[in-house]
Amino acid sequence: MDERSDHRGEIRDFLASRRAKITPAQAGLPTSARRRVPGLRREEVAVLAGVSTEWYTRLEKGHIGGVSEDVLSAVAQALQLDEDERTYLFDLARAAKPARRAPSRRKDVAVPPRVQWMLDSMTMSSAFVRNGRQDVIAHNALAKALHTPMYESATTDKQGRPNVARYIFLDPGSQEFFVDWGAAAVATTALLRAEAGREPHDRGLRELIGELSTLSSEFRAQWAAHDVRIRHEGLKRLSHPDVGELELSYLSLDLPMASRAVHDLTLYSAEPGTTSEERLKLLASLAATRTRAAAPPRT
Repeated sequence: MDERSDHRGEIRDFLASRRAKITPAQAGLPTSARRRVPGLRREEVAVLAGVSTEWYTRLEKGHIGGVSEDVLSAVAQALQLDEDERTYLFDLARAAKPARRAPSRRKDVAVPPRVQWMLDSMTMSSAFVRNGRQDVIAHNALAKALHTPMYESATTDKQGRPNVARYIFLDPGSQEFFVDWGAAAVATTALLRAEAGREPHDRGLRELIGELSTLSSEFRAQWAAHDVRIRHEGLKRLSHPDVGELELSYLSLDLPMASRAVHDLTLYSAEPGTTSEERLKLLASLAATRTRAAAPPRT
């Protein structure tokens, strides 16, 4: 299958999966007992979007390149897409347009020193930067201490750089480290799905998705769900081998970089006055001690 056919398949499966999630009652349409599909029919989506059934059927088959933004917005509204799903649909449409030049392998963008200084200045929050492929490309001392099992995993690359997706799906130990492993697996796959829409020609990303699809049945199941997530925040529970279980608040922020790169700054912090805060302080102390021990002696 060539890249264009593969892209059409992604459009088809995404639209069909969103259509299957909406009941006629949710869409304000009359219901009947005789229905062969769990969600909306194509003709019902077409009515809601104000287009012909033939036109929407062609769209769901992947012919999306020449569609106007107004029509895409109408389809997104008919399918009740959230903000991240709507962005993903527009990314798919943008990628379907004929390319002016052959795509090349996307180069990694180095983290500027000022970003590392910022990370190092955060002593009571775990902070790390990752790219769209989920490679952790920069971190502060507490982030490395908090995610020790991931950094020590055999899934890290030759430079010792972890990849969150590889760790979650290819290291069985991740199911002990992430207390809510299922939620972490869903979120990570959804982030990769959004990145695939934004950067469809990223060969490294396609290779990662292929690797995970080959080696992990859990990833294959999550990838087939076509869920999308761009920004994320909430609570995460981790079972740390040194300090026990922590419940931490996390927040993901866009970090502007050069060359259109979209990097993610993720912060983990604990609620003041909780046991998790005490345990995070202990980890921060351990991390500071190790940093001092590893530093070269002053002359």
